[in-house]
Amino acid sequence: MQRTERLFALAEYLRGRRTGVTAEVLAERFSVTVRTIYRDLDALRAAALPVGAERGRGGGYALDRGYSLPPVNFTAREAALVVALGRFAIDMRLLPFTGTLESALDKVRSALSTSAQRELLDRLRELTFLGVPSLPTRKPVREALERAWFERQPLRITYVDSNFLETVREVRVESVVMDRHETRLDAVDLASGERRHFRLDRITRAEVVGA
Repeated sequence: MQRTERLFALAEYLRGRRTGVTAEVLAERFSVTVRTIYRDLDALRAAALPVGAERGRGGGYALDRGYSLPPVNFTAREAALVVALGRFAIDMRLLPFTGTLESALDKVRSALSTSAQRELLDRLRELTFLGVPSLPTRKPVREALERAWFERQPLRITYVDSNFLETVREVRVESVVMDRHETRLDAVDLASGERRHFRLDRITRAEVVGA
């Protein structure tokens, strides 16, 4: 990698993290010495990129928190591959947040010129993904889960268990577990304090508590 190319890649890497990363990690990432990384960071500062050093746990080099990020620039190939992986995630139901993902993919597609969209996206149709999609779930349930999870809000769910018993629970979602055939919520039942998994396809209704 030439120095100019490395400086651009280093700037993009720091911009994508916004948290501290050590010079040693950067040196390993770009296959150069730590001394070279120090010189590269000085060059970025000279180009008016606000790179600072943070001390303590999670510290390292990072962009100033007040720095306003410029638009992300994709190459045609990068954008096409991101779109391909996004479509795979939607088709296989790997992520429950399909609406947000679709919106993001539309923005990535807009980074491609008309000719690049036609040529590269047509070429990507030659990629074949084989797998078993996760079980389908209701759109309102997915939307409520997305809001509760990202906003760290409790979720009221109507759940049907393996014995077809329907119960209403208020839970706090700790994580979303995506298995080969199903998506499960790792959640705490707020009434009992117990932590358990709930299969997303067995949730018939969901709403954010207090919404």
